[in-house]
Amino acid sequence: MLASQPVKAPNPGFGLYFHWPFCRKKCPYCDFNSHVREQVDQTRWTQALLAELAYFAALVPQQAVTSIFFGGGTPSLMSPETVAALIEGAGRHFPIAENIEITLEANPTSVESASFAGYRQAGVTRLSLGVQSLQEDALRFLGREHSVTEALKAVELARSVFANISFDLIYALPNQSAKAWQADLQQALRLAGDHLSLYQLTIEPNTGFAGAVRRGEFQVPPEEKAEALFELTQSICADAGWPAYEISNHARPGYECRHNLTYWRYGDYLGIGPGAHGRVTVAGKRTAFQQTKRPESWLKAVEENAHGTEVKEILDSPVERAEELLLMGLRLTEGVWFENFTRATGLSLFDVVQPDRLSMLMEANLIARDDRHIWATDRGRLVLNSLLPELLRD
Repeated sequence: MLASQPVKAPNPGFGLYFHWPFCRKKCPYCDFNSHVREQVDQTRWTQALLAELAYFAALVPQQAVTSIFFGGGTPSLMSPETVAALIEGAGRHFPIAENIEITLEANPTSVESASFAGYRQAGVTRLSLGVQSLQEDALRFLGREHSVTEALKAVELARSVFANISFDLIYALPNQSAKAWQADLQQALRLAGDHLSLYQLTIEPNTGFAGAVRRGEFQVPPEEKAEALFELTQSICADAGWPAYEISNHARPGYECRHNLTYWRYGDYLGIGPGAHGRVTVAGKRTAFQQTKRPESWLKAVEENAHGTEVKEILDSPVERAEELLLMGLRLTEGVWFENFTRATGLSLFDVVQPDRLSMLMEANLIARDDRHIWATDRGRLVLNSLLPELLRD
């Protein structure tokens, strides 16, 4: 285990997520709820997001907000005034933690970079840039609007405005060599502030890339090559002092994304906006919400009913909550804390885990545990999706 991880079960925190569903164009790898619209009435949209926030604030217990995250879509298409209004709205409905983390995702185009100072003045404390690659040919393949030069300038500007920045890269691209990825990653480590999100390219259904693969236009690297690139990524980042705290996320100690940690530690969070998901305690019961995805349908619903909830599900089953918690928590290097597990489910971990299978997975160096928590090893995180069915009781 890493020396920098907590020595006791951490408080998962309470987060607010605002979804801005609009983009200038749809990237071919993206399956997020994002839509291209020529014009957006930001005043109308601000009022709708505030209305849905007020609706949920009346449902959930009062607790301090430890993080706010603006995701999308492309949140950097929001005006700084819109961002400020939503942050102020959060403060009207909830106590705000003294050291709150407020993240906004941004594209590194020159047009959107011009708003960085305005976002900082609005209250944003952390900027996450969708760089995706530091190679021009890769940016063209990924359908990105910015150039490498624009990305480098945006990173430099972001570092001058924000004390905390992160950026994303996508690797395991077609024909990408280990040497090329190593050079990209080492440059990124020199450029970034204190956090990197590093994702392998995956082909999601109903995306532009899914059609291209069906037509035989390209192929993703074979599994063994992708695994080798993953292991290379872990090694390079760890040697640079940026250990993985989650499968795809690396940070200097103390700069982990607190909002995402709330998700992975199974904390409560509100999801506001089209297609947003939330997990919150309502009348003492953990409840899952999903908002209507299509922007115009969500907007109409909020203006008529004060919210755009499409799915509401009470997670009554302790075993169901346990499975969800393990699925999220084992993504973390710190794993799942027994104390948090019992608080969230009312069960002991060993009420749902098969002891003989746990022993088998530990002997195979896929799972490890001590008297406080359980975690997937580096090998185990490579095959995480297959671990959970093996671990749980039938």
